[in-house]
Amino acid sequence: MDAIGRRRWAIAEGYIPSQSSFSDRTLISHETACILNATDREAHVQITVFFADREPIGPYRVTVAPRRTLHLRFNDLKEPAPVPRDTDYSSVFESDVPIVLQHTRLDSRHAEVSLLSTTAYAEA
Repeated sequence: MDAIGRRRWAIAEGYIPSQSSFSDRTLISHETACILNATDREAHVQITVFFADREPIGPYRVTVAPRRTLHLRFNDLKEPAPVPRDTDYSSVFESDVPIVLQHTRLDSRHAEVSLLSTTAYAEA
């Protein structure tokens, strides 16, 4: 398969609600970056998180195996610091091989769960 994707992506919209109506992990409010690595090499991805009122946090580092996908919850990022809840943020992903990135948010602050999904912006 020919390589697909880009090496640099941005998700301009980010927000993790601190509250959830459910305790089941699948229904806890969260943000996810769905990363597809369709290449034959590991993807070494660095993530930087930007804020309106403070310096960026990062880089967070993740590896996506060849020909695999990783659904990475921003809620699970701990090093160099947890991504703050109830705070607007944006993120930039930089990879050493082409990847495809999609953003998803599950907001379960109310029993009527909301789901949002968008494709991130890729730098050509």
